[in-house]
Amino acid sequence: MTARGLDHIVHAVRDLDAAATLYRRLGFTVGSRNRHSWGTHNHIVQLPGFFIELLTVAAPEKLGSDPFSALFGTFNRRFIERQEGFSLLILESASASADAEVFRAAGIRVSDALTFEREGKRPDGSTVKVGFALAFARDAKAPAIGFAACQQHYPENFWNTAFQQHANTAAAIAGVVLVAENPSDHHIFLSAFVGERELLATSTGITVATPRGEIQVMDEAAYRSHFAVPAPDISRGARIAAVRIAVRDPAATRHLLRAAGLEFAEPMGRVVVSPAQTMGATLVFEAA
Repeated sequence: MTARGLDHIVHAVRDLDAAATLYRRLGFTVGSRNRHSWGTHNHIVQLPGFFIELLTVAAPEKLGSDPFSALFGTFNRRFIERQEGFSLLILESASASADAEVFRAAGIRVSDALTFEREGKRPDGSTVKVGFALAFARDAKAPAIGFAACQQHYPENFWNTAFQQHANTAAAIAGVVLVAENPSDHHIFLSAFVGERELLATSTGITVATPRGEIQVMDEAAYRSHFAVPAPDISRGARIAAVRIAVRDPAATRHLLRAAGLEFAEPMGRVVVSPAQTMGATLVFEAA
């Protein structure tokens, strides 16, 4: 079994321009606006090997019955109708088609590998081709979360260290935090999804270490205790609540956030910006 590391997460919002402005205030370098043929637009915030995809459904009239429209576009449209926040968790894949077969064998509902290409821009503004193949998976006990394994076809055109330099000193993805009524309900799915048999179970939930960052699932009380912010609404099932980002200089991060007029809590030595300020998504900064 080959473990899959964290690849990216989707932050679904109603106002993409406002989201880009917010992330710049948070001290991130934000890429240019990209457009998908099925009507979603995005901005990318890169870290080494991981990115946050700021996404909105800008042209809902383009949504159709093709798989990407249904599994990505329509899923995010319905998500945004209810709330803003983190909607999809995506892991890296060496072969999306092979991972789809692995997921099926484990009893996970999964799509075939779906491929698309689009234009991307380098820091100098020049245009390049980027391409992806994704196998979309579903955890029956977490219908409010989209999951996928993502294979990049032209990674040399996508990843760029110039986009990974951030004023807040962000250096790496540390982890993603989910909130669920019963964290142990998601043990079997996450083990198969990540490709890691050994998960750590504690009194606060479960943790799975991936080759790039960890995935934690906590109950509401544990989440509030760890991060000092409200948990997302889990009445429809588990939700992605927070992204943990490793920073080189936490003092510089604090200074930047104060200068930007953003409030934060500091539980357990972390810097936590609440979802009320960040369009439904909790951002956690911690020492690298």
